Amino acid sequence: MKIHGLQKVTLLDYPEHVACTVFTAGCNLRCPFCHNAILVTDILDTDAIPEEEFFSFLKKRKGMLDGVAITGGEPLLQPDLTAFIGKIRDLGLAVKLDTNGCFPDRLRALCDARLVDYVAMDVKNVPEKYAETVGVPGFDPAPVKESVALLLEGRVEYEFRTTVVAPFHTVGDIEGIARWIRGTKRYYLQNFVDSGALVGHASAVPRETLFKMRDRAAAIIPTVALRGVD
Repeated sequence: MKIHGLQKVTLLDYPEHVACTVFTAGCNLRCPFCHNAILVTDILDTDAIPEEEFFSFLKKRKGMLDGVAITGGEPLLQPDLTAFIGKIRDLGLAVKLDTNGCFPDRLRALCDARLVDYVAMDVKNVPEKYAETVGVPGFDPAPVKESVALLLEGRVEYEFRTTVVAPFHTVGDIEGIARWIRGTKRYYLQNFVDSGALVGHASAVPRETLFKMRDRAAAIIPTVALRGVD
């Protein structure tokens, strides 16, 4: 596993759990607004955290943590992810997986094996605007559509979420996403925040626009909430 970051405790990343967050390196997308650019375009082997060190940390926190959130980058790029999650589960901890949905076969295998307890999938935009939003010319959103359909089957607890960014998203786009993922229990919108280490250039949308987006999506999906908004 290419572990390139560890947040030792979080009450936010994994709903209703006291967890730690593991950051994996590498991603197949180049979203201009990605706030983890160092894990996408500037990966240094010297920054890696040995797997043994991570599991030593988990064992020391036994009884304090009840979950592990695995994020990236894109965790499903890691060839030994299944074995890694198995070791976490052996310690009695729940697992949340963050994914961009580009690898539906790998996601399905983890769900079928009951290795993940919760999946948070980023829906970047409506399908027709995916390529420009993820920074990959000619990107085919078919695998993403397959992952959406897979999660809508309800094999595992999940959420869909969209980071709202100017100029990539309009109110109409968010309504289009909501129609695409209709049937989901929950959908989260989070306004873009500039971390200062982006892949490209982006900016937040005005608050009033964000609330309009929420209201438009809420007319289609039962639970739509905003994250990172005061």
